[in-house]
Amino acid sequence: MELTPQIIEKLNKLQEKYEAMGQDMSAYLDGLLYADFLTYWDYIHLDTLLSLQSPKTSFPDEEIFIMYHQITELYFKLALHECKQISGHPELSVKFFTDRVKRINAYFNALVTSFEVMVNGMEKEQFLKFRMSLLPASGFQSGQYRMIEISATEFIRLVDKSKREVLTGASIDEQFEHIYWKFGATELSSGKQTLTLKQFIGKYADQFLQLAKDRQHTNFTALYRKLENSGQDLSELAEELRKLDIFVNVEWPLSHYKSAVRYLERDPVDIAATGGTNWQKYLPPRFQKRIFYPFLWTEQEMDEWGKGWVLSVLKDLRATS
Repeated sequence: MELTPQIIEKLNKLQEKYEAMGQDMSAYLDGLLYADFLTYWDYIHLDTLLSLQSPKTSFPDEEIFIMYHQITELYFKLALHECKQISGHPELSVKFFTDRVKRINAYFNALVTSFEVMVNGMEKEQFLKFRMSLLPASGFQSGQYRMIEISATEFIRLVDKSKREVLTGASIDEQFEHIYWKFGATELSSGKQTLTLKQFIGKYADQFLQLAKDRQHTNFTALYRKLENSGQDLSELAEELRKLDIFVNVEWPLSHYKSAVRYLERDPVDIAATGGTNWQKYLPPRFQKRIFYPFLWTEQEMDEWGKGWVLSVLKDLRATS
């Protein structure tokens, strides 16, 4: 093969690179010579990935349930990857911020639009049986989802709405004691913490608190506020943050609500979720009024937060039942 000027130029650049690191380029070239060609299945560890489904029962639809939740967690990991890039950028620009939030919104759009797999993709009779073998595990215990929330907004916005005003200015540790999701995993009869919640707090509380402190000045709200003084046009970024607010605080919980209505609603007594969560009050967005960016919404929009979505979903579900 002819050593073209382009190849010689690349070799010279490689030589400079390895000399700067005190390395012998010829040794690395030997490694390249002896290395096998990479395959797709080895690169993404496909065999390992496909072996990670371990149903607890013999019901076929349980495998659908497992795989969809695994796919969900991979999308959450993608979103957190973007969150880390935004919060950790040394010279954050509006364009970089906007482009990364667009990516997060694309991930959540894929999640929301694919949730029909959960709403319509399993036989109700199978689900109501195999779910009992999963106790006390629950999708409520997704730590990555909580990390996305912490990265996206001021921590006070995640405090239960009845305590937000009182705890504004309090320490993150104090606010964490009243974080909204703790009130979604209480026993229906006694109001005590469920085992699901106790497990979740035991595993993740320290990580959540540390992340909240790390993101105190680099959460999306704080970063947006800093950019307000830059003189740059924030309109596109504001629109993407509004979309993120809807995806995380309305569309995603509403997708779960649709699934819960489909599988757990029973007249006159609703079936409890696997974690014992009071899903009827916990999932509907209009009850939680969890809004990341209140400064980007009108008072009327916040007053009617999630109301229209819930009513339309209930209407559709009951029309087909």
